[in-house]
Amino acid sequence: MTEQDNTDIIEEARKVFSGPIAFLKSAPALEFLPDMAVNEVAFAGRSNVGKSSLLNALTNRNTLARTSNTPGRTQELNFFDVGEPLRFRLVDMPGYGYAKAPKDVVRKWKFLVNDYLRGRAALKRTLVLIDSRHGIKEVDTDMLDMLDGAAVSYRIILTKADKIKASELEQVFVATAAAIRKRPAAHPDIIATSAEKGMGIPELRAAVLESVTQG
Repeated sequence: MTEQDNTDIIEEARKVFSGPIAFLKSAPALEFLPDMAVNEVAFAGRSNVGKSSLLNALTNRNTLARTSNTPGRTQELNFFDVGEPLRFRLVDMPGYGYAKAPKDVVRKWKFLVNDYLRGRAALKRTLVLIDSRHGIKEVDTDMLDMLDGAAVSYRIILTKADKIKASELEQVFVATAAAIRKRPAAHPDIIATSAEKGMGIPELRAAVLESVTQG
């Protein structure tokens, strides 16, 4: 992709995310999933990784996705319609690594996510959020294994990049790239973001738009 192409898709993505975006529905089980009228991009991440804040920054809304300091608040698949007419959907997946949740609830979430990943033809890419202060942890590795097993294309998004020094961020960036290099379903490019400062948000918007329009 040329520099002009990159500039064009960033501008197009800015326009798309400045338009209509609305919550569609929550799906606690597969039978509640919406029709597959358009392509989807899902967001996955460990509880408290900053997923809701990033979704709000991505869509330039303050309350589109709920934010909470309580891990595991998102317990369903939440769908958001983007564009009018409808262009694509964003899917907020249940956070993982929820140590305080009952085991039967954790099991239910895991089955829901795994079944969605394996059976959703409309899903074009999953964006896996990793806290830049911690890098890839064991619970993240479990998620990456699940995505590789389901043959679902995914891309790593580093969150809270403003919370660490630039030199530390670079180290996390290099280590993360090395960790995913041999993973079959991983996109090689990583985006570092800050929902609070707006860092990487234009690039993230472009990555979402590219995911749903390619091929």
